[in-house]
Amino acid sequence: MRILTLGAGTVGRWIADILCRRGHSVTVVDIDPHNVRRINSELDVRAIEGSGSQSTVLFQADVCGADICLAVTGDDEVNIVAASMAKALGARRSIARVYAPAFRDLSTFDYQKHFNIDSILSLEQLTAFELTRAIRNPDAIPLEHFARGQLEVYEMEVAKKASAAGQRLRDLKLAGGVRIGSLAREGRMWIASGEDELHAGDRVSLVGIPDAVSKARVLFGAGDQRPSKKRVMIAGGGETGYHLAGSLSPHDYRIVMLEQDMDRCEQLSKFLPEVTVIHANANRRSILEDEGAGTVDYFVACTGNDESNIMAGVEARELGASRVMCVVGRPDYANVVGKLGIDLAVSERDVLARQILGFLNEGAVISQSRLPNGEITVYELEVVQGTRVTTATLAELPLAGRCLIAAIQRDGFVRVPRADDQLKPGDIVVALVDQASAEDCLSLFNVAQ
Repeated sequence: MRILTLGAGTVGRWIADILCRRGHSVTVVDIDPHNVRRINSELDVRAIEGSGSQSTVLFQADVCGADICLAVTGDDEVNIVAASMAKALGARRSIARVYAPAFRDLSTFDYQKHFNIDSILSLEQLTAFELTRAIRNPDAIPLEHFARGQLEVYEMEVAKKASAAGQRLRDLKLAGGVRIGSLAREGRMWIASGEDELHAGDRVSLVGIPDAVSKARVLFGAGDQRPSKKRVMIAGGGETGYHLAGSLSPHDYRIVMLEQDMDRCEQLSKFLPEVTVIHANANRRSILEDEGAGTVDYFVACTGNDESNIMAGVEARELGASRVMCVVGRPDYANVVGKLGIDLAVSERDVLARQILGFLNEGAVISQSRLPNGEITVYELEVVQGTRVTTATLAELPLAGRCLIAAIQRDGFVRVPRADDQLKPGDIVVALVDQASAEDCLSLFNVAQ
């Protein structure tokens, strides 16, 4: 594929190197002549000096023939403008990386829709989602990014006394804003269908609007028994820590955050009212001991400094934290920290690389992400004119047990579909697809040749 990367900083160079090694044709644009010379001398790619937000530079980089444009400079505004221009000038897909949370806040303005960008990625938010999945369940469906934060995925075990135990899914009285995405039993996970019968001990994933998911949980729990809240301590209140705390439900987790900048503490207290924010330096063992780091279920270090994260994680492990995680910028550190007693190290670059590789697709597929179990893949699909998927309702399409349409994005809004919904050209859908049936299911979204 022909890929245009705008920005040759740490992230841009890393992405260009990965894509080049995988045999893609890569062109890199950067305003810094030093970065351009370095790219040309070290990588087998074409590097051009100039601003990615200028049309003449984009034309010089052959934007018209690009399969995908990745705007990953260090400037949020430049990335958004450049990705929008690339899309308008002929790139098949365009992606912009941003740092400020405002660019992903749909309550104020929909930048992605307004500028006609296929995806706006936050490296910090993607890292936080990776940590969130590790805390909730490593096999959890990563829907948060695909559904742009408007839907929630909650996994829980069916209790012995649950009202849903022994019933078929089609007989459950679920609200319209929630669906059961997957079932897991005896080490196997599959896409749920109406004929599946729930057993005590099954793990179900509820997909839907947060309020609807919260109400549906009572069907699968014991009713009179409420599990105790897990204790999570987050070292570092930067954007990664902020997104992590915001993605963990206060109904299930008791969160304490340590941040050494007083002004940032005041901001976090306003934005995260359910989180206990403490003005403290997480790198000091005495503070970790005083704040109870040794008693938490999860300790997560994401201060923004690799060495500080590793040291804080080691201290928390020695104090007795049940599970320790840390964020590292250098991928080679991720191979070392396991020897220091840290359970999980998340590399921001690796997270972004996996996300970017998921966008390298043909046809209707915008992006894809396979779950760790290997049996289910989450696809983001574009609905186009003349495809079979637009000719019937979801209930009438041959999808049951093989493909679950978990979300529909239409006119800027994301919602959970009903069985009588019919897809329209221009819709973007999030689908859970059984990998064994992927070819047949995806053919419904592609125009017949």
